[in-house]
Amino acid sequence: MIDLRRLHMLRLVHQYGTVTAAADALHLTPSAVSHHLRELARELKVPLLEPQGRRVRLTPAAHLLIEHADAMLARWEEALADLESHRAGASGPLRMCGFTTAVGGLVAPAAGALLRADPALTIEIRECDTDVAMGLLAAGETDVAVIEPTADAPPPGDPRFDREPLMAEALDLIVPAGHPFAGRRGVRLEDAAAEAWISVQPEGCAHHQQVMAYCAAAGFTPRIAHNATTWSVIWALVGNGLGVSLVPRLADGPADQPVVRVPLSGDAVPMRQVLTCVRRGSRANPLIARALGALREAVPSRCALPPERPAA
Repeated sequence: MIDLRRLHMLRLVHQYGTVTAAADALHLTPSAVSHHLRELARELKVPLLEPQGRRVRLTPAAHLLIEHADAMLARWEEALADLESHRAGASGPLRMCGFTTAVGGLVAPAAGALLRADPALTIEIRECDTDVAMGLLAAGETDVAVIEPTADAPPPGDPRFDREPLMAEALDLIVPAGHPFAGRRGVRLEDAAAEAWISVQPEGCAHHQQVMAYCAAAGFTPRIAHNATTWSVIWALVGNGLGVSLVPRLADGPADQPVVRVPLSGDAVPMRQVLTCVRRGSRANPLIARALGALREAVPSRCALPPERPAA
């Protein structure tokens, strides 16, 4: 009988490229992971790993095994979900994670609602970028992730994950209270081409790259005058007349800053897709289903829900 844990280890080695990185994700030693993979190769009577410089790569036999392993692991999640359905008064822990504005605007309100309905429920929340969240899901260290499509995330067809749209979020321009745009009901993004811009640190999250892409689509390259790492600092810089910024609807800043949020208009209003993601097969788990329902209820009215669910 094949040990599913060893299949999971092999999947993580493929994902991270090294035994050491996979071991870190599993909180094991590299020697322990290597031992399990050698045993798996011995049981199956085929080589599974081969060296590639300082990294390792999967053999063709290992790739074939992973195709079947993904289906087996999904079935295992379904089995866990069925077992969970038979438990009375499940108390968790329910583990949720998401990027910064998703945690503040969606995960925290959803968790609060769940705790008010069931004070005995244990919930663990982690703020992290989408690529980290997907790694946590793959490693079994979180149950529900709120993510945004990024270049670093696994592709939509990855058989380990089950994604579902949660909302489509427009981005707004924020300007100082005395700015000529402040009294307008809407502006086109290209109207701000000559402004000094304030952005999130490029290495901090995907937002900087998104802003550059949105502005390029509007026909200009923004002149980034200042960078920050938190939305509160961006609000302070804008409020003090140092520039303008593009922010998602979920983002907010200190109420005492003289900042005005101006909706964008035109043919291509910048939009950000926000999705929920779970391990494939786990959506029917009662705790996970409750969390997904609470997240849908937490979507603010100012953010539009997608019309239908595409293929995961």
